[in-house]
Amino acid sequence: MTAKQSSVRSRSLGLAYFGLVVTPLFWAGNAVVARGTVESIPPLSMSFWRWVIALAVLLPIGLPGIWRQRAVIRQHLGSMLALATFSVAAFNSLLYYAAVTTTATNIALINATIPIFVALLAWLLLGDRTRPIQALGIVLAILGIITVVARGKLSVLTSLQAQPGDLIMVAAVFCWGLFSVLLRRQAVPLPPLTFLTVQIALGTLVILPFYLADFVFFSGGFELSRQTAWPLLYFALFPGILAYGFWNHGVHTIGPARAAIFMYLTPVFASILAGIFLGEALGVAHVVGGVLILVGLLLATRAGRPARFPADR
Repeated sequence: MTAKQSSVRSRSLGLAYFGLVVTPLFWAGNAVVARGTVESIPPLSMSFWRWVIALAVLLPIGLPGIWRQRAVIRQHLGSMLALATFSVAAFNSLLYYAAVTTTATNIALINATIPIFVALLAWLLLGDRTRPIQALGIVLAILGIITVVARGKLSVLTSLQAQPGDLIMVAAVFCWGLFSVLLRRQAVPLPPLTFLTVQIALGTLVILPFYLADFVFFSGGFELSRQTAWPLLYFALFPGILAYGFWNHGVHTIGPARAAIFMYLTPVFASILAGIFLGEALGVAHVVGGVLILVGLLLATRAGRPARFPADR
């Protein structure tokens, strides 16, 4: 390896690790900013305009690839519509609805269990073999979710008094799990940028009728101002486009198994940011639930085939 090649590889490796650290920071910020602005921007408006902005940024770059791959896109349009519905449309809209009634810390902790839901659904729907150590990890992570949702109180479960936002976030993570399993079953042979651009375009179209109904009959939309524009730009650029690019570069450079470990930083960053900007305090249930979730993730993801974690969220 020449000195020039070594220098290029060193820079690429440095960028990979930098990107894999800031990507969970961006995802954590998604939950924190959503929680902080959900009273100013209705959830469906938040979801719809986030993707409109992201699409406006990506389309000039992605359109040539869409044109070149139009035959492949046409052939797989049904599969791509289903994938976009569960990921771009459902996952993000549900996450923003969850922010209405639960904390950013809870959102991030539940969101961190995505690999568990992927493994569980892959076992149920694809027949993937699950090792005993993975099954133990899944059980521990589910117990962690229950601890967070129940806020450490059994009476919350027995009296069905869980925060609606926590349950909505569980539904969001379930949707992302379905998306990941469908992505494996119905792989679409498209370059990453083309795939992402088409996914965002289709997902935005899926959200559109729901956004219009919400705008006309329920929320009435929001007032565009500096206070509402900046969060939307953040949603579109950082947890959307930049996270996607950083994550894929990191996975390509150091491999999916090592990259997946960085996902565990998301709830850590979220708890710090939520404490600083939203005044959220960590309780015993958060600590206990978080430890169970993280231990479960380590057991479930390190013991078997690494899951794919697309980053268009």
